[in-house]
This record gives sequence, structure tokens and C-alpha cells, in this order.
Amino acid sequence: MRKPARSYFYPNAMGRIVLLAMEEILGRNGVNAVLNLASLTDYINHYPPHNQDLHVPFEHISRMQSALEDEYGPRGGRGLALRSGRACFKYGLREFGPELGLTDLAFRLLPMPTKLKVSSQAFAGLFNHFSDQRVRLEIDEKNIFWRIERCPLCWQRQTSDPVCHLAVGLLQEALYWVSGGKFFNIEETQCIACGDATCTIMIDQNPMT
Repeated sequence: MRKPARSYFYPNAMGRIVLLAMEEILGRNGVNAVLNLASLTDYINHYPPHNQDLHVPFEHISRMQSALEDEYGPRGGRGLALRSGRACFKYGLREFGPELGLTDLAFRLLPMPTKLKVSSQAFAGLFNHFSDQRVRLEIDEKNIFWRIERCPLCWQRQTSDPVCHLAVGLLQEALYWVSGGKFFNIEETQCIACGDATCTIMIDQNPMT
């Protein structure tokens, strides 16, 4: 008999952030349509509470992302997931800003390469500490590799192309904020849903603008 997959969770606060960000981009009716399609109607008008209890299954987060593509098509779903990821950063900063420690004057005065490394480590540490998501960083002279070893965005999915667009959007907005308005080339190059060992997001440390 096949052993059932172990369950992993986001804290309620992170699940709430994802839904609030999607609502900002899609509107309340759009979110409700996605939740209906994902068979997650319990969340309609009843988002997770504002606490750190680990009660939002990875499966639910993944089904929301899959439903976005089903509702709007792969291209449309990708764009909406990217925008939702960028909105997630705004809500996440309000919720977890003190834990990140990135609003201190000492951090703001660091040289750009150091700020990118310190902030990436802080974001990874946030997920590793508060959720069952696992992120490992590798950094070389040119790139930061954000490797998600246990990913809620594509949990139990099988796809031909990387689908963790929300994470890409989140990192886009995070580095835009950290750098004071610069854009970076950020691309998911590997995805567990495609059969890869990790969901790997490559961040070019040199800004485009």
C-alpha cells in the first residue's frame, strides 16, 4: 500500500496574505471564482485568521495557483500570479517586517551587493522559521539562487514548465523595495512540478535599471 504524502502547512497569516494579495489583483468576485474552481469554498468570505498557527495546507496554496491558470489560461494565470506575488510583499512586510530587520537604518546604509545577500537570507529565514516551506540559498559573484526544497506553490503538481510565479513576483517586489526602485532579472529555472529536485529561482545581482 502506498504511504500517504505527509502534510505541510503555511501559518494562517501567510495564507491570509496570499488571499488578500489575490483579492487586490482579482477583486473579491475573482478570488471567489478561483476558490470555487479549486474546491476551496470554505475560504470564501472566511480568510484564515491573523495568527501563526500552521493550519493552511500546502495543497490549498497549490490548488489556488492551479485554478488561476485554469480560469485565465497559462499566460493570464502567470501574469496574475506574478502580480499577486508582488502584492504579497506589501502585506508580508506589514506582518513580518520586524522579524526581517530590513527597516533599520544600518541595513539601508549597506552597499547594494550586501543588501541583496542579507535581505535574501532574511526572506529565506522567514519562511524556514514560520512555515513548513524550506528555502536554501546559493550565492556566487553574479547570481543568487533561491532554491525551494519544499514548495507550497506547486505542491503535488505535474507540469511541463515552471509554475511558481507567485514566488517570482514576491522576490521581484522585495528586491525592488530593498534596492530603492531598481529592477532585477529574476527567473524560475527549475521546478519540482517539472521533475526537478528543487524550485530554483535565479536572481541576477546586477540591476537592469
